[in-house]
Amino acid sequence: MCGSTRLTRVWSFGLTPLANAYMPPFDAAQGKPEAVEEAWVALNVYYCEACSLVQLRDVVDPKVLFDHYLYVSSTSPTFVQHFEDYAASLIERFSLTEKDFVVDVGSNDGILLKPLQAAGVRVLGVDPAANVAQIANAEGVPTRADYFTPTVAREIAAEQGKARVITANNVFAHTDGVDVFTEAVKELLAEDGVFVFEVQYLGDLITNNLFDIVYHEHVNYYSVHPLIRFFENMGMDVFDVERVPVHGGSIRVFVTPSPPAGGLPLVRGRTKRLQQLLTEEQEQRLTTVRPYQQFAARIADNKQKLRALLTDIAAAGKRVVGYGAPAKATTLCYAFGLNREDLDYVIDDSPLKQGLVMPGTHIPIVGPEALYEHAPDYCLILAWNFAEPIMQNHQRFTEAGGKWIIPVPEPKIV
Repeated sequence: MCGSTRLTRVWSFGLTPLANAYMPPFDAAQGKPEAVEEAWVALNVYYCEACSLVQLRDVVDPKVLFDHYLYVSSTSPTFVQHFEDYAASLIERFSLTEKDFVVDVGSNDGILLKPLQAAGVRVLGVDPAANVAQIANAEGVPTRADYFTPTVAREIAAEQGKARVITANNVFAHTDGVDVFTEAVKELLAEDGVFVFEVQYLGDLITNNLFDIVYHEHVNYYSVHPLIRFFENMGMDVFDVERVPVHGGSIRVFVTPSPPAGGLPLVRGRTKRLQQLLTEEQEQRLTTVRPYQQFAARIADNKQKLRALLTDIAAAGKRVVGYGAPAKATTLCYAFGLNREDLDYVIDDSPLKQGLVMPGTHIPIVGPEALYEHAPDYCLILAWNFAEPIMQNHQRFTEAGGKWIIPVPEPKIV
């Protein structure tokens, strides 16, 4: 974000498979997966001594990660509600009408654009995953299967006009070339427009031990301080930041173009909650390297606690399965050393993942009916950010004597 090479490594997960590289199951005859050989890449986290950005240094080609994507946002009722509320807040705050144009970058299946579209707002999604863009288009949400570049932005602006609002949710953290991405935003954004994006918040990651959101897709881990400096250098102003609960704790950042020389700013000053969050970051010392080094020690401690818990369960002759195969589950499995000896299988609600195996560990992924057909004793919730709805949806498992294990902030049996 600042161009400095003064990077200090603060923790490491070593070589890990790509988090969303789910594979077909082993071919019994050949004893190997039917898919291509797995890629393993260093997963090391660095702190920038110049601007305080926490980031990966080893970056995977986005085409490998995103051209064919198995994550579909609308499979989660929690996310559907979140984005419906998000859309309503944008409409109210910026008085959006049918005259306005909203572009969502990394739009997935149109989860944010659908409620905007229902309110009469003109919308467009941009997403590099052709398979997911096809789903969105089939559901009536106009979506361009492409990477968001200045060239693409200019083409959209020429065809459909400038955007009043551009959104990018759980996308800006996935972007290595944030400067190029921001130039694209500036090409497409109207003079009175607003760029709004959500990213998982580094302060929550550190406070709540959410280490498993670290994987190769997430190149950057944002606090507010480096974002303000970066956008100022790009000719834009961060004027507000809202805390939102998704993904264990995220921030919704609001940015406008900087006014031309002698011009009046669109937004007069930073909001009180932005100023408060900057103060909190100073108190947490997020602009120093120390909290991240302490965090690495807590990861090791949590691993020891979960391993001890699973060892006791195995010694008692009990069976454990996992629930949820999000990308974060790959990091969690490798950070805690989980494999097929620990988890018989992983349950996931998405039909796109059922029948495949987890990256690297090759733990089978099955549908939720397995929770009742095989009656395991414990279920480790790998998708911990959805622990409450998962447990509510499967009260029958609890009533039958099954127990849940939640791995973060610290492992505990529920």
